Amino acid sequence: MNVTNRSVRIAPNNPVFDLPVIVGIEEGLFAAVDLDVQFAASYADRERDQTNTPHLQRLKEQMFEKGSADSYNVCEWASIDRIERGERSGAIAALRASVAAQAIITFDEALQTPRDMVDVPVVVQHYTGSHYTTVQMLESAIGADHVNIENGGLPQMRYAGLKDGTYRAVTVMEPFISLALKDGAHIVASSFYRGGEVVGIDLSHEERQRFYEAENRAVDLINRDFYNYAHHVTAHAKGALEPRELLTAFVRYKHVDPYPEQLFTRAYNWMAEHGMTSGDSAHQDLVR
Repeated sequence: MNVTNRSVRIAPNNPVFDLPVIVGIEEGLFAAVDLDVQFAASYADRERDQTNTPHLQRLKEQMFEKGSADSYNVCEWASIDRIERGERSGAIAALRASVAAQAIITFDEALQTPRDMVDVPVVVQHYTGSHYTTVQMLESAIGADHVNIENGGLPQMRYAGLKDGTYRAVTVMEPFISLALKDGAHIVASSFYRGGEVVGIDLSHEERQRFYEAENRAVDLINRDFYNYAHHVTAHAKGALEPRELLTAFVRYKHVDPYPEQLFTRAYNWMAEHGMTSGDSAHQDLVR
């Protein structure tokens, strides 16, 4: 195989997390380092995931498990979960470039701070950043026994349910934070977090380095002119939010970083304390 023409297929996450890859493809940055990078499915394909779809059967996870995608990004805790639970050999190669917020939002005037959320259902997508960050945002304020998590599927589904009154509070990321604020909702709490880059073991270290070199150049372009690329993120809102209405307060982008053992251990121990992992893995087992 000619490594200079290596094909790399990416399973799509939400556009706000994928933006550096989108820009890298659009601007020819991957091609410049002799990588043929493409998404293995469309965002429309991803929207077929249903509320009750088991997390390892969601589109990006299934594409990776079946070998039709070489990589995808997901929140830090989920990257640990997917490598532990999945059957395909893989690893967490890095911390992703997107540094995004999840925010608990509501239209309910009775809910103003985390201390108002005792036993109030908060709708998330199970075993994603919305789930893990919601637990973290609330448990220190009201105690773990009073954190009430409900599964509501993809972010657009959760926001639609909030807006039509089906849900009282939901956790979402951009562009739905900006859209919610535009529509008159308010934020109860928010939390920034990183994510993990899940890769198959057949993607070599040298190929990964070239990939992240190009992705870092995409980050530089985004940071130079965010609104030149914001339309990719607001497209997720289906015309309800103009690119210039996307706030810069709830997402930023930085160069891809290694995933150090100390950071991994903190996340892994927290997951073990909450029954989200068996606790049997070490950094060297999951991170390459």
